[in-house]
Amino acid sequence: MRQFLCECGNTLFFGSSRCLRCKRDVGFDAERQAMTAIQPGGPLRRCENGVRHAVCNWIVPVFGGRTLCPSCRLNRTIPDLRDARNVMLWGRMELAKRRLIYTLLGLGMKLPSKTENPKAGLAFDIVSTMSNPTVTTGHLNGVITVNLEEADDTYRQIHRQQLGENSRTLLGHFRHESGHYAWQRWLTDLPWEHPHRIAFRERFGNEWIDYAASLQSHYRNGAPKDWQQAFITPYAASHPWEDWAETWAHYLQIIEGLETCESLGIEVPRITLPVVQLPAEAGALPASLAQSAGLDAAFLLWLQRWISLSTALNEISMSLGEPALYPFVISARVAQKLRLIHHLAGVWGSSQN
Repeated sequence: MRQFLCECGNTLFFGSSRCLRCKRDVGFDAERQAMTAIQPGGPLRRCENGVRHAVCNWIVPVFGGRTLCPSCRLNRTIPDLRDARNVMLWGRMELAKRRLIYTLLGLGMKLPSKTENPKAGLAFDIVSTMSNPTVTTGHLNGVITVNLEEADDTYRQIHRQQLGENSRTLLGHFRHESGHYAWQRWLTDLPWEHPHRIAFRERFGNEWIDYAASLQSHYRNGAPKDWQQAFITPYAASHPWEDWAETWAHYLQIIEGLETCESLGIEVPRITLPVVQLPAEAGALPASLAQSAGLDAAFLLWLQRWISLSTALNEISMSLGEPALYPFVISARVAQKLRLIHHLAGVWGSSQN
């Protein structure tokens, strides 16, 4: 996340709705990817969900017929707002979702709603298990469903422990499910022999392996003992689709993490912690795609920068008596998967501009 400044020079944050120095109302302009002041009688107004429920700080043009921002327009189902607890949890949900949308827009990806594009569009159902006990977080045909109760810290930590996860966050849920959406939108209709499909199988495996049986096996037997050699999380080992979604989520995490650190002036050259150096082949694309030694080297430099930064963040966190902020290991094989996602995200983003 970039650092934002008010017109008065004061620091603003992604979730800011008011400058604490000059007292002006501010909001995030998704089209310009910037924070801006909201002037009384001006051309911009706060998203209706911010006005009515104080859960959104994005802005929309006064004229144009739209009252919801680009993030809130993607909502298909929202919680029952007559319950104050639901409003509080929904606000947390929306903040995490807006961070996802910010990152995807930053990659150049257009995100039409289901109303605008029934096939390729994106929609969100945010539903609580308190009202619908059968709801599960997941993705289906461009609709991402997230259990509202995941915004409750206690609920989320209990499930993190039960499932043996070293990290479980709201933003992580959104990033993971957006990986399934990306797969369906840009890969599923490609011919089996298309270079991108071939590259996927080389890095992640055959997606036609029985999905339900694979998940049943994972929950029954767990991940292989050596899963860290090839997967970013144990769950990624369950099926190629889940491997893709977990790695995609991690790629988005690295993008925002690096942007945040660099925006705050945390520079890699000043970090001298010893870290594992990835081999050159960790930055290579599958043979089915055009090769570029220069782009491979640039990717590895980018990834090594993150590994150095995350190592420093872990040391700082543990020096405060807290668990490691970044409990992940990027092996050479995981790096190769990240390299493919980095390439495809660039292709998909540039194809829409």
